[in-house]
Amino acid sequence: MNPSRRVTVVTVPVVAALAIASLSGCSRRAVAADAPASASNAGTPAQTLRLGYFPNVTHAVPVLGVADGEFAKELGSTKLSTQVFNAGPAATEALLGGSVDAVYLGPNPAINAFAKAGPGAVRIVAGGASGGAALVVKPGINSISKLAGRTLATPQLANTQDVALKYFLKQEGFIVNGHGAKNVDVVSQDNSQTLQLFRQGRIDGAWLPEPWATRLVRQGGGKVLVNEKSRWPHGQFVTTNLLVSTKFLTEHPQTVRALILGQIRTAQRIAHDPSGSAKLIDAALTKLTGSALPPEVTAAALRNLTPGWNPYAATLRSTAQHAESIGLLKKTDLKGIYDLSILNSVLKSLGLQEVSDAGLGQGTK
Repeated sequence: MNPSRRVTVVTVPVVAALAIASLSGCSRRAVAADAPASASNAGTPAQTLRLGYFPNVTHAVPVLGVADGEFAKELGSTKLSTQVFNAGPAATEALLGGSVDAVYLGPNPAINAFAKAGPGAVRIVAGGASGGAALVVKPGINSISKLAGRTLATPQLANTQDVALKYFLKQEGFIVNGHGAKNVDVVSQDNSQTLQLFRQGRIDGAWLPEPWATRLVRQGGGKVLVNEKSRWPHGQFVTTNLLVSTKFLTEHPQTVRALILGQIRTAQRIAHDPSGSAKLIDAALTKLTGSALPPEVTAAALRNLTPGWNPYAATLRSTAQHAESIGLLKKTDLKGIYDLSILNSVLKSLGLQEVSDAGLGQGTK
């Protein structure tokens, strides 16, 4: 099966019972649509949580959390239904169209969803990973200047890596999809097709998330020209967010809390046992895509990112500015895109450091 083809996976009903009400510190008072979904604002547990994510190592937390049952365990009586996507724009359409309730996706699709649907429709409730993206090129391209006249690929138009590559090229003085000596053609296509065309010599490189960047190196004979970490202060930038329908967040905050708790537990497991986790993630990706990755690809790819829960909110603002500067996003006020109240409540209960919304949250002054 094509690894980038969207597939639907529905889990069996959850068998582990969990006292969700005690996690949410709940009252039964309804929550206003524009109010933060704090632990004190509790509706009812959802019968089903429809969750989207990608079969990528940048989505290691949901890949592992779904596969090993950690998400299901924390969700208790709520059934988990999952859907897998190739790139952010398709996942955004699913969330805005009502076919999923929550989705892990990159910053640019999250911003686009917020801008497209209006400030009251979706909220980022947690981060998912930092890092894990790179520009991989043919071995003969040994400097940035040699990108002139080349053809490079990204996963999908206006997705996170597409914006990153085009902004990078603009900063370096190139023209994208135009004419002249400094032109670089950028094409958007499925990651599996990119690997095939790269191996055939029909494209010169690609800006891709993991494990595809590592696959181009190990299976395609490419080399990393630019690790995206080098483009950000301290090498930290948001790669994956957890975006939730505000309607679902308002009606079922304790279900979102359970999902976030499952995410934190899974991220901690990856941090404590990266080698063992890589094997489990590799097996899960093989099951999702129908195709096994070459040995050690997942482990190598996992070393290039940091799974977790911090949304690195300040970098989201910068990402929006990058998209605006290359014409892929109209100027957008991001105030209200975050509701980190549940995440910070869970972190506090676990004795972990709370995270910032960089002034972009609900109720933030």
